[in-house]
Amino acid sequence: MDNAVSIIVTLSIIIFISPYISRLLQIPTTPVEIILGTVMGYFHFLGENHLFELIAEVGFFYLMFLAGMEVNLRQLLKLDRKLKTRGLIYMMLLYLFSYISVKSVGFDTIFTLFLPLISVGLIVTLYKEYGKETRWLNLSMQIGVLGELVSIIALTVTGAMLKHGYGIELYETLGLLVLFLLSLAIIFKLFQVLFWWYPEFKTYLIPLDWDKDEKDIRLSMALFFLMIAVMLILDLEIAFGAFIAGVFIATFFEHHQQLPHKLSTFGFGFLVPIFFVYTGSTFKLEALQEEGLVVFALMITASMIAIRMLSAVAFFRILRFKEMVLFALSHSMPLTLLVAIASLGYHTNKIIQFEYYAFILASLFEVIIVMVSIKLIARYQNVKRKRLTDKN
Repeated sequence: MDNAVSIIVTLSIIIFISPYISRLLQIPTTPVEIILGTVMGYFHFLGENHLFELIAEVGFFYLMFLAGMEVNLRQLLKLDRKLKTRGLIYMMLLYLFSYISVKSVGFDTIFTLFLPLISVGLIVTLYKEYGKETRWLNLSMQIGVLGELVSIIALTVTGAMLKHGYGIELYETLGLLVLFLLSLAIIFKLFQVLFWWYPEFKTYLIPLDWDKDEKDIRLSMALFFLMIAVMLILDLEIAFGAFIAGVFIATFFEHHQQLPHKLSTFGFGFLVPIFFVYTGSTFKLEALQEEGLVVFALMITASMIAIRMLSAVAFFRILRFKEMVLFALSHSMPLTLLVAIASLGYHTNKIIQFEYYAFILASLFEVIIVMVSIKLIARYQNVKRKRLTDKN
């Protein structure tokens, strides 16, 4: 009982103070929550508890649901064809350079799927500082959405590989995944036709005006849990189902512009921080004394940034050199997905504890290095622009 009380009180404090520490240190809230989770775990304020672990898992699924809400399939399909082509070339280069990097330094082949991950979660935070008119940042978000979609599918395939190995069960699972994706395509098309013929049905399901019954939240949560149930029945990665539920909301109910804000407010104010604090608590601070851990984490960080720098050549002539660097850096912070896939690999015994710690540490290094680097480059550009203006 004392352990449960300690966890509840500690979580309350961390969730409350994290944004203030984040503002003070000028870094996103997420790494702060992981670091505080690690520190509190070290001092035994956050011990092992089944309920804590369960709520953290729900927090992760909800995070994937919110990630899905960044993907509006109709807007994605409307992207300029040349831009989509370059985006796909960029993704292929990421996986190619990832494979070369993994083989050249002797990592396990499974790392090939770890290094190219893209998540737009922290890209959104850059909008607040640099604005939506910034060319490289707009392109980063557009391609990032495509990259996150590919990353979630890669996460699902990796989950199947880690769970079933390379035998017949893997091929059965992948076959189920293909059938599921085909079924989703048909369902999405049917709903597209339905809402085209009966657009008023959208506002019936999710009213635009104030609704005392909160039908928008109820429908969203119903889809969220329904997709989790489907994933459990099909024995597929639950995170993928949560992501698809978010995509469905973003694609068909974009008329309710406040809905994503309402859902993310609840998620990032409660469930999601618990997941990151729990992840931090699983990282043992004394592990920093392990020989080679920090070096290994820095190697992962350097590899992830380097392959994005090389792959950004796909946008040559669309972006200038400095913009390509900034674009590559903005994609080098897949903190949420990297933590998720590392946890998945560790719990299925595919990666050892040392490697798990290295990936958690690398996810923190990436955020700090990338945020500082973007700020320095942007500041240098502003100073240079100001000098040119003064001369003229």
